[in-house]
Amino acid sequence: MNIAIILIILLAGAVVTYLSGNRFAQKVALLFSVASAVFAVALLLQYFQSGEGNFVMQWISKPYINFSLRADSLSLLMLLMTTFLVPVILMSSSADKMKSEKTFYALILFNVFAIAGVFMSSNALIYYIFWELSLIPIYFITLFWGNGDIEKRKKATLTFFIYTFAGSMFMLAAIIYMYTKVGSFELDAFYGANLSSTEQIWIYLAFFLAYAIKIPIFPFHTWQADVYEKSPYSGTMILAGLMSKMGLFSILRWQLPTAPDAALQLRPVVLVLCIIGVIYGAIIALRQENLKRFMAYASLSHVGMVAAGIYSGTYDGLEGAIFLMLAHSFGIVGLFFAVEVINRRRGTMEIKALGGIKAQAPKFATAFMLMLLASIALPLTLNFLGEFTIMLGLFRINIWYAILIGTSMFLGAFFMLRMYQQVMLGEPDKSKPFGDLTMGEGFVFGLITLVVFFFGIYSTPISNILSPYLHQILVYIN
Repeated sequence: MNIAIILIILLAGAVVTYLSGNRFAQKVALLFSVASAVFAVALLLQYFQSGEGNFVMQWISKPYINFSLRADSLSLLMLLMTTFLVPVILMSSSADKMKSEKTFYALILFNVFAIAGVFMSSNALIYYIFWELSLIPIYFITLFWGNGDIEKRKKATLTFFIYTFAGSMFMLAAIIYMYTKVGSFELDAFYGANLSSTEQIWIYLAFFLAYAIKIPIFPFHTWQADVYEKSPYSGTMILAGLMSKMGLFSILRWQLPTAPDAALQLRPVVLVLCIIGVIYGAIIALRQENLKRFMAYASLSHVGMVAAGIYSGTYDGLEGAIFLMLAHSFGIVGLFFAVEVINRRRGTMEIKALGGIKAQAPKFATAFMLMLLASIALPLTLNFLGEFTIMLGLFRINIWYAILIGTSMFLGAFFMLRMYQQVMLGEPDKSKPFGDLTMGEGFVFGLITLVVFFFGIYSTPISNILSPYLHQILVYIN
């Protein structure tokens, strides 16, 4: 089976969605997104039968560059996460009316095409092209369909573009330098390259800057809250649920195996930055009055923990990080969808202006609580498995890392439950009715809840898929 078909489906979907016109754009985009999810499942079944899939086609002869794709276990998990979330994101936006829907939904599919390309690329230059392509559609989605004052949106999107593009330039420099050393852009050539200690440090730092901005990791997070707040809800879901995972995935795929000695040498510094981000995000979330900004800082805290697990370089840390990466992607989409439902009904995201929703919409209150419980790592959720296993991995390095990052679990529970009380409880305002969940909204929440709790109870399939890859990659890292 040609693994490039998944990219063809998404790219063709973007074109057909645009040509279908505003009336049918959302339905056509949903159809192609479901088709990509079906094909991702087919790739997984092929992986179980014959191992990883590869696609190689010569692109440029001088310098020799292949259009190379690889569908190994890690790529497949990221593809499954992406292609399953996109229909959920599209369904969550079905009640929203916006200008030029054909362009909006076409840009979403093009964005997902680029994200999928990042997850599948095994050629560094192709990987970089997909990485940069993903920036273009989200820039226009935020700028033209975002919330609030247009001037503030321009400022937020420009800051985001400059930050991420500048960081990517350092990564490109590292990729070009690696080509001069190994004579190839292929991933396998980067692994085990004969680099001096100084070369490894500079390569490591160049990759780190690009990934730390994209994820983001403290103190490279300053763009995040403004862009999350100003983006339309679908854009925010893509940023938090999918694009942040590009950076986390890339640490494990490109950065650590390419510069393993530097990773070990700089590990204490990077782990401290990650842990600071985890605690900082939790504390700053407590001070937020806008629900979207609140969720942005909550997300900062969670992705910081994922990054800490990956940078630990231990088996437990890596496995827990991938667990939490998957859980966070679904969970944060569910939380932002809950905020979107509130904004639809009440026309505000200000926490102080809300309250009493539970009495008017008990089904929505239950769905929101389930999203919240997953976020705070309730046992029997995939979030809990991820955070617990990350702490175990950090404990194997230094007990203080585990203790400090464990503090965030308490802070996370505190700020999430406090927010829920302020927004959902209290006396209802009868002058502001709040309708309960529609069938479509309930379906979206149900899908997310099913994934987070099912794999929290039965994570064996994910562990079995990951095990060969993690053992293989640890050979390069350690």
